[in-house]
Amino acid sequence: MDGNIKMLFDSVISGEKTSVEKIVTELIHNGVDPTIILQDGLIAAMTEVGNRFECGDFFVPEMLVAARAMQGGLVILKPHLIEKGIKSISKVVIGTVKGDLHDIGKNLVAMMLEGAGFEIHDLGTDVSPDKFLAEVKNHQPEILGMSALLTTTMVNMKATIDALVEEGLRDKVKVIVGGAPVTQEYAMQIGADGYGSDASRAVNLVKSLVDI
Repeated sequence: MDGNIKMLFDSVISGEKTSVEKIVTELIHNGVDPTIILQDGLIAAMTEVGNRFECGDFFVPEMLVAARAMQGGLVILKPHLIEKGIKSISKVVIGTVKGDLHDIGKNLVAMMLEGAGFEIHDLGTDVSPDKFLAEVKNHQPEILGMSALLTTTMVNMKATIDALVEEGLRDKVKVIVGGAPVTQEYAMQIGADGYGSDASRAVNLVKSLVDI
């Protein structure tokens, strides 16, 4: 790995956003291929962050600061990727269901997916089934992700899946769910395609659903 790319990799892992932004800017200025910066620097680092979380070496706070550092670099890098014609792996629409305003877990999943090369459409919190439906029609994503932290709002996951079925869109999109009260059993019960117990597993799940 090139020395500057290694510095970028390490800066993302340690959550040094200012350093990440500085290194990405310098790499672009020096004519380094944006694809290499993305793949070997940002994506590789977030993959390592996920691995460390799985091993118990990292926890949610470390994942959050790393993801924010990665996003800082990605903001600078994106125009150059677009200019070069680099397309995202696939689209993901994500949001917290209606009645629920919790977004830390959802934000972390969105940031880590973006760091893995996905195009993210984050609908925020308190998203109604109708809104999810409209955004699936609009963006035609491969993945729809729904989060809930309250047991009382979990029903809106099923309501959204039911709405997709009614509109004939269910077979056009893979649905994943997550959040503290959500379980694998509940995911199966409501007809979701998968369940992510944490951000790292959610990213791996999405990758598996789009055959990466």
